[in-house]
Amino acid sequence: MKDVTRQLDLILRGVVEVIQQPELEAKLKRSLTEKCPLRIKAGFDPTAPDLHLGHTVLIHKLKHFQDLGHQVIFLIGDFTGMIGDPTGVSETRKALTKEQVQENAKTYQRQIFKILDPNKTTIEFNSRWMGPMTADGLIQLAAHYRVARMMERDDFHKRYQEQKPISVHEFLYPLVQGYDSVALKADVELGGTDQKFNLLVGRELQRDYGQEAQVVITMPLLEGMDGVKKMSKSVGNYIALEDKPGEMFGKIMSISDTLMYRYYELLTTEDLGHVKALHPMEAKQALGELIVARYHGAEAGRLARGEFQQKFQKQEFPEEPDKRIDLKSEDMSEIDVIQGSRIKLARLIARTGLVSSSSEARRLIIQGGVEVDGGKESDPDKLVAFERNQQRRLKIGKRKFAVVEFKP
Repeated sequence: MKDVTRQLDLILRGVVEVIQQPELEAKLKRSLTEKCPLRIKAGFDPTAPDLHLGHTVLIHKLKHFQDLGHQVIFLIGDFTGMIGDPTGVSETRKALTKEQVQENAKTYQRQIFKILDPNKTTIEFNSRWMGPMTADGLIQLAAHYRVARMMERDDFHKRYQEQKPISVHEFLYPLVQGYDSVALKADVELGGTDQKFNLLVGRELQRDYGQEAQVVITMPLLEGMDGVKKMSKSVGNYIALEDKPGEMFGKIMSISDTLMYRYYELLTTEDLGHVKALHPMEAKQALGELIVARYHGAEAGRLARGEFQQKFQKQEFPEEPDKRIDLKSEDMSEIDVIQGSRIKLARLIARTGLVSSSSEARRLIIQGGVEVDGGKESDPDKLVAFERNQQRRLKIGKRKFAVVEFKP
């Protein structure tokens, strides 16, 4: 096990907040002295059958702790999944059946071992302690937290102010998540920034039950391919762990350069200084190969990269395209200093002049006849991000090609 300073270098990579870092350092020192690994917990509700790269931000952080010699607990919230996490929603979630949750949980176990070492990972289900809990036990648990504190939570407070319904069972969610930390005697709990309230409930409950409070580490919410919204299947901006290799590689190639570096930071342990010294196209292809290799094997990663280079850089995309277009600020649908400038895909295709009208551009996109940087796109309203002087390669139909560069 590495010394505390070297452990912190890896642990703090990409982290948003540590509550509290002095406590974490003390726990790491004690772990070294006593030669006893820390218990690191992260919980996932199996509310959908497949995981995407956004979920893996926490799983990669678990892997960091695992590589440092600590005990990793992957908690599947089969009990909390039936309640429904109220975080970030404006109305009560539809509860899943026990059968739905159990079926989804099976796929999670298969997918996480693409990252975690199965021989060093403890899989837990919170139904193990919540299922047998009696009504008396649940009442005693509920007595540990006040309604006023629960209503301080942003989403509950907002719904109350807007006179939207809040079901009593939703108050149980943060309590059960917090009690999970008591049941598992967690030293550290990981979660997204949107989970901070629930994670802090765990700290308080552990103190109430006579345990040392866990350290809370929050991780950022990974943006999807659009570079704007949190990666989500419902939004359609996600890269699934079980996407086919070529599809996964193409999706990686479609993201902006800025987002690429963020993916490197949160999804890999590559040296960021070395990555930024590479040409962006080289760096992005390396990232695509790395991600595909992780979920489909090294050979699949090499093949996906080779196929992309052959198809889109040598054979199909000509050295001299039909059109070269310079975009100006006034062409953009949205301009944001932080997120970069963005233009709707249909407008971008129409701007090339290679289609007769905006309606033809929309029709062609919906029919699957448009590719951006080698990735097929089917949403005409998708916002394509551009950084200053960034180029995008467009394939429009079967035989038309354009290179578009943003020059504000």
